[in-house]
Amino acid sequence: MELSVCPQPLYARGLPGALDAVVALGVRALELPVDGKSPLVNLDELLAGGHRRLLAELRARDLALSCLSNHQEGQLLLGPHHADTDPVHAGTPAEKSRWARGRLLDTARLAAELEVPVVVGFLGCEDWSRFFPWPDPLGWEKASQQFVSAAMPLLEEFDRLGVSFAQEPHPKQHVYDTETALQSVQLLSGHRRWGFNLDTGNLVLVGADPVGFAAELGARVLHVHAKDAELPPHAARRSSRLAHGAWNRPGRGFRFRVPGWGEVPWRSFLSELSLAGYDGFVAIEHEDPVFGPLEGLQRGVEHLLPLLPREPRAERWW
Repeated sequence: MELSVCPQPLYARGLPGALDAVVALGVRALELPVDGKSPLVNLDELLAGGHRRLLAELRARDLALSCLSNHQEGQLLLGPHHADTDPVHAGTPAEKSRWARGRLLDTARLAAELEVPVVVGFLGCEDWSRFFPWPDPLGWEKASQQFVSAAMPLLEEFDRLGVSFAQEPHPKQHVYDTETALQSVQLLSGHRRWGFNLDTGNLVLVGADPVGFAAELGARVLHVHAKDAELPPHAARRSSRLAHGAWNRPGRGFRFRVPGWGEVPWRSFLSELSLAGYDGFVAIEHEDPVFGPLEGLQRGVEHLLPLLPREPRAERWW
């Protein structure tokens, strides 16, 4: 396994400054967000030939890309399609979905140009409230029809490009925990381009176990977001995991932390990943309300780097 970095805390530095900061952290790879809100790169410009300049910037620093990501725009494939997503792209539900599909395919085309095998992102969900067993106990199952009809053709296009899609489980996705991840593999007939970006913090957010996810779905894990999570007891008793309001507000029942400052059992988690055969990237994602941008990433590196297996597993020698 190798460390990577999600560069959002470094956005204010611009692309050269962000790349230099990753090198200074002692990390040799980063995830590259290419959605329209990313200040580091422009997807259309990269597809028009700008990817050569990007590769030159990376090679000059001996950096690799652990994946390309497009969360915000991919969300509109399934929705929600109401006014909340108008800032991403305005239009009718059909227009939003069609636009999201095009942006995801453009991301896959760029990944193929860059020889990056994985695109990480969201495909969204029609209506998260349908997942509860009231008023319709089959809400999730009915939404699955739309999920399959949108995801399967997309995966076929990804396959033609030689790129896989790693769905990130999250409360606002059709796939949000271990059970729905397993079901999605069945719904998509085990498509070889369908896998997961295992975000440890998101799984804790919905009450799922990241270690169990790695144990059951390790063969489908294509990328990892290393993000810790905390339910402060004094706040959790009055607020919920899915509490409203700003992520950094005091009194919130849940908050993301940098690795080592929350409740994720990192040794057990990394062990299960290793036993499942995962040897890809573990990207530190910093959404911690306590630490500044660079300090949070540095603390994540300091905690995780000593825990990553450095040598291939071997046959029994005792």
